[in-house]
Amino acid sequence: MQIGFVGLGRMGGNMVHRILRDSEHEVVVSDLSSEAVDRSTANGASASSSLEDLVSKLEAPRTVWVMVPAGDPTRETLEKLIDLLEPGDVLVDGGNSRWLDSRASAELAHERELEFVDVGTSGGVWGLEAGYCMMVGGTEQGVERLAPILDVLAPSDGWARMGPAGSGHYVKMVHNGIEYGLLQAYAEGFELLHASDYSLDLGSIAHLWNQGSVVRSWLCELAELAFAAEGDDLERIRGYVEDSGEGRWTVLDSIDKNVPTPVITLSLMQRFGSRQPESYAAQVIAALRNQFGGHAIQGDETKPHEPVAKS
Repeated sequence: MQIGFVGLGRMGGNMVHRILRDSEHEVVVSDLSSEAVDRSTANGASASSSLEDLVSKLEAPRTVWVMVPAGDPTRETLEKLIDLLEPGDVLVDGGNSRWLDSRASAELAHERELEFVDVGTSGGVWGLEAGYCMMVGGTEQGVERLAPILDVLAPSDGWARMGPAGSGHYVKMVHNGIEYGLLQAYAEGFELLHASDYSLDLGSIAHLWNQGSVVRSWLCELAELAFAAEGDDLERIRGYVEDSGEGRWTVLDSIDKNVPTPVITLSLMQRFGSRQPESYAAQVIAALRNQFGGHAIQGDETKPHEPVAKS
């Protein structure tokens, strides 16, 4: 099978490498980075100079997989490809697009008689060796066309069709919402262990918990690796945690559907808190406690912090 691949970042580049290494499929690649293209061609891919060139190098019916950042970059790339592809071709969005955006992309593609498949992809930088878990949305016909590629990218039983267009990215959104909660639980637990009265080896504890414990997981295995690499104090790592959108979308969808998701919601709020060099809300609380109870304020000791009586 022949496939075009647009986007050769940390995930996309490894996915192309896995396809070429583990199958006889042919891959034509495109990326804004010439270095990324060179890495893929070194693994056996064919280069293209533009989206137009990529499409011209594929035999009909074509399959093109887009693996670029979610939002405008994905939308703009999909729109360009929809104009370039022909009826019967398959267009795949394997990034972290919002499921509502994927529905809209599918409608636009179907107007041009194209198949649109959304693939929620999980596996990170480990996917090259371990394979990728893939949550797939689209028509049965479109997904069947893509199946030979999915079989190579995923481990055994590692992909499944969720339903029509948008369902793959919807399931991946909830998957990432769950991930937020799991990460926060591990983070809070290891922080408490780190603050304990005992001299604990957190890497050893993470390893121990993976030996039959009910909290064993791949994330716990990664915690062991992180502590081994960085030390228990994680001194080189700043506690600033980004979010790529899926947690927000999960919380918003839970509000729309009246489904309580307190753990996921609070884990998202904690990420926001991690980005504050100083919490203004905490400053307000400290000021109010000083006002109503005369509680001490930590800060500039040269300035008095006496409660101010209302005039």
